[in-house]
Amino acid sequence: MKVQNTLATEVSTTCPYCGVGCGVVAMPQVDGGLEVRGDESHPSNFGRLCSKGSALGQTVGLEGRLLHPQINGERCDWDRALNEVASRFRQTIAEHGPDSVAFYVSGQLLTEDYYVANKLMKGYIGSANIDTNSRLCMSSPVAAHKRAFGADAVPCAYEDLERAKLIVLAGSNAAWCHPVLFQRITQARQENPDLMVVVIDPRRTATCDIADLHLAVRPGSDAIVFSGLLHYLAQQGEANPLFVDHCTEGSQQALAMAAEVAPTVESVAVRCGLTAEALSQFYRLFARTERVVTVYSQGVNQSISGTDKVNAIINCHLLTGRIGRPGMGPFSFTGQPNAMGGREVGGLANQLAAHMEIENADHRDTVQRFWQAPTMADHAGLKAVDLFQAIESGRVKALWVMATNPAVTLPDADRVRAALKKCDFVAVSDCVEETDTTALAHVLLPAAAWGEKDGAVTNSERRISRQRKFLPAAGEARPDWWIVCEVAKRMGFAQAFDYDGPAAIFREHAALSGFENFGERDFDISGLSELSETDYADLTPAQWPIRQAEASTPRLFGDGRYFTPSGKARFVPVEPRLPANLPDADFPFVLNTGRVRDQWHTMARTGKAPRLSEHSPEPYAEMHPQDAQGMGLVEGALAHIFSRWGEAVVRLRLNEGQQRGSVFVPMHWSEQFSSSGRIDAVVNPERDAISGQPEFKHTPVRVVAYEPAWHGFILSRRKLDLVGVTYWVVAKGEGFYRYEIAGEQAPENWPAWARGMLCASEDDVNWIEYLDQGARRYRGVRMVNDRVESCLFIAPSHDLPPRSWLAGLFGQTTLDDNERKGLLLGKPPAGQKDVGRIVCACFSVGINTITDAIREQNLQSAEAIGQALKAGTNCGSCVPELKALVAGAK
Repeated sequence: MKVQNTLATEVSTTCPYCGVGCGVVAMPQVDGGLEVRGDESHPSNFGRLCSKGSALGQTVGLEGRLLHPQINGERCDWDRALNEVASRFRQTIAEHGPDSVAFYVSGQLLTEDYYVANKLMKGYIGSANIDTNSRLCMSSPVAAHKRAFGADAVPCAYEDLERAKLIVLAGSNAAWCHPVLFQRITQARQENPDLMVVVIDPRRTATCDIADLHLAVRPGSDAIVFSGLLHYLAQQGEANPLFVDHCTEGSQQALAMAAEVAPTVESVAVRCGLTAEALSQFYRLFARTERVVTVYSQGVNQSISGTDKVNAIINCHLLTGRIGRPGMGPFSFTGQPNAMGGREVGGLANQLAAHMEIENADHRDTVQRFWQAPTMADHAGLKAVDLFQAIESGRVKALWVMATNPAVTLPDADRVRAALKKCDFVAVSDCVEETDTTALAHVLLPAAAWGEKDGAVTNSERRISRQRKFLPAAGEARPDWWIVCEVAKRMGFAQAFDYDGPAAIFREHAALSGFENFGERDFDISGLSELSETDYADLTPAQWPIRQAEASTPRLFGDGRYFTPSGKARFVPVEPRLPANLPDADFPFVLNTGRVRDQWHTMARTGKAPRLSEHSPEPYAEMHPQDAQGMGLVEGALAHIFSRWGEAVVRLRLNEGQQRGSVFVPMHWSEQFSSSGRIDAVVNPERDAISGQPEFKHTPVRVVAYEPAWHGFILSRRKLDLVGVTYWVVAKGEGFYRYEIAGEQAPENWPAWARGMLCASEDDVNWIEYLDQGARRYRGVRMVNDRVESCLFIAPSHDLPPRSWLAGLFGQTTLDDNERKGLLLGKPPAGQKDVGRIVCACFSVGINTITDAIREQNLQSAEAIGQALKAGTNCGSCVPELKALVAGAK
């Protein structure tokens, strides 16, 4: 279903996915469709978009949208739903106190949404029990920044990537997770041959394609690497004594600890699983290069020692004075579009708004007086994992979840689901009707989606940009800020939440940032506190701080002044720690979770875009081939993954770039898309003691072959109710749904079972089928008006025909005789070609098309493939795969 009644012809807005914060130009079409292109004027991307951003036009339809408020599954009006939420929260607070209620919010919210939710919980309800899914990805850098700089201040700008001489990517698969920044790095290397890139990652990822050196460290050993680097720099006389003496404190303690835990390059190499030669090469390169940017992301952050790992990185930059100047500094790449904005308004349970501290009485007084709040939370609230454990124990009795899906994304996810089931009252505001979390809610509140609401977001380089409305709200959906304010009014706080729009909220947010600041706090956008409605509508991207009469600031700390009491940056002694749970005989492998190239979070949005499902249509586990030997684990088969916390069944991929003893599984699949792909149900709930960020990168697991009685797939124009299937995954294709299926018990009558699922009735069914009872193979095709309506293929193993040629038939209005003959074979007739598995999602270019072109046209590079087929010329994420195909053809 397409959105109708568009509001404008062309609007500049911001992408709703990762923390890069790309500018997007949205062009609603007369037929209800949407075209998008990169905004060439936006300084974050200069017109570039990744595959996900390029496919935004496929995600704005109304299919699956939550369109009306609901109470206990029944549609109701807004007034009743809002009253229900307000009364249940009022009643719970009256009976059990303010800490008996909680909000769990999201980096998908706009800054204005985040601001009013934080204000309501901390200043009017009087509890700090508001936490965000940013806890899962960015809270360790927040804590590390505060320890080192005295504030959650990211010092770098994207332009530093182009001005650096060495970029270190630690725990960051930027090629897949931040593709536009990866493109900027790639272009910088092309324009500056002296630029070197080092990747520190247990896996050989697509990002390693541009690496001059890949350090495949032992999982969890990052802090040892950087402690060793700190000691090496000091030994080699590479410290900057003038900077260290005048601008930092605590260096002696940090250096003493580094010397103790990482005394020699050789000892570090042994502990990290590296050769001394490779580690020495990195250390020498870092020591001899002035302009170094060290990028860190989830591979560093998502650890029980993530805060220490970030501080170990920062220590190296402080010792050498490589911070606050162009082309250098420690740089956190954030995960979500407004993770930074959420931090600015105090969206974490241990923060106050405007980067003030909840444990600081003066800060609490400042915020309370500014808000004229009746009360103020006086202690930190429950962090994400602790919050859901408190729900399970009954300490928290009412919860409001906003724009996120914790039943899928939190570690030990089955326990989270059980907690939500037990909770006395759960409200969920979301734009999607059916998620694993909305299924457990008492009240559903339909929220406006991307393109339907106005507000601000802040990206990884502290750049504030506008998201703008260009579509009418679907059904009865409302902006999140409006929903929060209406509940607040019904709780008795009408005067404090009587905003006439997001501009008024933004002005208040900006004013609070400058209130009694006097330059003592890093976050200050008071220069935007008096924006008119027109100014807010036209606001152009700018980096904070933005103080009165001052321009925005590309990078911080150029003056050598920090936000600690002494004004100096602090070294932090780091004692590397092993993960809390180590592999053993029962669980011999280390599970590492992450993202795939073309999907986002739990696929509520990207799952709507057919071309984004073509590259990785199923949840999968990557293992090294030698680990799979002798275990019945083969390429393309199903694997059962167990931990002490849960289990999952996924497709197996063998990859020599995967480190021995490790397993990688993406985190995107929920119960809406897979029967058993929720990998976070397997992940252990251990977390960093300082930041509360969970350990998503190190869970001991056992991997065994999953051997059902039969395997199969279905392509169907309609969504199906599957019967007798124990494993299934669904992905949306162009004009069809793709189901990968398996079962532990075969039907007694394959034809009857197939027709029962694929045919609404026996009337006018044009059915073509093949059954080999002895070989346990069945194939059936349903035709309607000379078009393929659905097809089903069953076999005793996972060895089944490719899906790509059959999928292409769903775009045809009629089939010729040769194509009909090829149906049950599952392959094209003579004279037709199968494009094969999609490699380039942006232009839907398949692997067979690419390999044929390489052979027939003698293509010698990824650039040549791009010129011939366009593959790799948009987001560039597939370029490493294109290069591998060229190399394999030689």
